[in-house]
Amino acid sequence: MKNLVVITGASSGIGEALARQMSAQGHPLLLLARRLEKLEALNLPNCICAKVDVTDQASFQAAIDNAVAQYGPVDLLVNNAGVMLLGQVDNQSAAEWQTMYEVNVLGLLNGMQSVLAAMKERNTGTIVNISSVAGRKTFGNHAAYCGTKFAVHAISENVREEVADSNVRVITIAPGAVETELLSHTTSDEIVAGYQSWKKDMGGVLAASDVANAVTFAYGQPQNVCIREIVLAATRQQP
Repeated sequence: MKNLVVITGASSGIGEALARQMSAQGHPLLLLARRLEKLEALNLPNCICAKVDVTDQASFQAAIDNAVAQYGPVDLLVNNAGVMLLGQVDNQSAAEWQTMYEVNVLGLLNGMQSVLAAMKERNTGTIVNISSVAGRKTFGNHAAYCGTKFAVHAISENVREEVADSNVRVITIAPGAVETELLSHTTSDEIVAGYQSWKKDMGGVLAASDVANAVTFAYGQPQNVCIREIVLAATRQQP
């Protein structure tokens, strides 16, 4: 059996696509999400499904420890769980900002902390953080969301530098628009309509499997090769 892979936000979209790919390659899995029934419906072999809120460090760590006891150390953690609540700062609910920062930033930090010490001790391991093109440039109605994804880029690169001497890789994947449930989180009908029009104008966006392919490619390199960042988007996407 291959090494253990942990994926957060695995109940749909990129996380689900990646879970299917990694399972097909023979990896045992720990899949984390709030919707346990969606994880279990995947019906993948050698797979532990756990209902975990990534903002809860204790439950995150407990799920990791349980999987390690069964399948051995975590070789790959994919921090994929995320929330996109678009809006303008002058009228957006502050609760939406807080939710995004808790999930997109603090949840990511919780995941990294749950595996990094063991990876450094073993002198091997890979963390893939799913960011966004919105972590490299700004977009209208994205101020708070962009802030979270800029944070993901900064945290990922900073930690990569800190753990490189331990032969641990940290990789940032920055997709453009992807066909997932992410847009459904936004509560403004006007913003959602504008986003949908933008997607239509570019003739379609990335599929979740496109992003999963990028993760699989980066992870599949020899451990001494770290592809630090992959930015991908539909060819016609502007900006």
